[in-house]
Amino acid sequence: MQTKFAKVLIANRGEIALRIMRTLRRLGIESVAVYHAVDAAAPFVAMADECAEIFGETPTAAYLDVDQLIDVARRHGAAAVHPGYGFLAENAAFADAVAAAGIRFIGPGSDVIRLLGDKITARTFVGERGFPLAPSIGVDDDDWRAQLATIGYPILIKAAAGGGGKGMHIVHSAGELDAALASARSEGQRYFADARIYCEKYLSHPRHIEVQILADEHGHCVHLGERDCSVQRRFQKVIEETPAPRLDPALREEICTTAVAIATAA
Repeated sequence: MQTKFAKVLIANRGEIALRIMRTLRRLGIESVAVYHAVDAAAPFVAMADECAEIFGETPTAAYLDVDQLIDVARRHGAAAVHPGYGFLAENAAFADAVAAAGIRFIGPGSDVIRLLGDKITARTFVGERGFPLAPSIGVDDDDWRAQLATIGYPILIKAAAGGGGKGMHIVHSAGELDAALASARSEGQRYFADARIYCEKYLSHPRHIEVQILADEHGHCVHLGERDCSVQRRFQKVIEETPAPRLDPALREEICTTAVAIATAA
């Protein structure tokens, strides 16, 4: 049985920091909060057992400053860092830096973050293991334009490192293709410092079903049910509903089982 952490630094802010703190408190673990000046009076700062101010030209710059976060963790004796979601939660370099400092990163290993955080490598990984995928092609392949005929319009151009609806463009005909490619590359570079893109068949009326999974380093993995995220605006979710309404029980089981199998393989 592993020893429980005595103190955890939360590399995040707001409601997610509060949720983590509540859980730590139930477990008898001390919390360390970091905050930018604009958050000095925020509830998560008041609730933390310990706190430290971090600095940056903007709040976002401060909360993304890896060196400051690790310095705070060391000074306060935090044995682990919890990134919450957003910010540095899916940043493999941050996970590596935390580990290099002799601190545990509460989350996936950096190799898993790199694998599944890149849409191209993730799709290749999943496809090679026989899991279902929407038809797609790599835009950097030499004959990719010829391969478009196997997919057919409309298609969706997507940034390899994209998220939050950034770097996504629907293309209905060949005449729209070049402009969409240029825009997607530009947005990928601007938002994610990665201009790589790919395209897949665009589904005009899909159900967007996600599965929450929980896994550990010992190979255990379970799902926590699915959620329907189909209500969106500009490719960003507006409402998430669980359980997903009007979903056939057999399909629900297949989706959740597949999600667990993919996570286990990764």
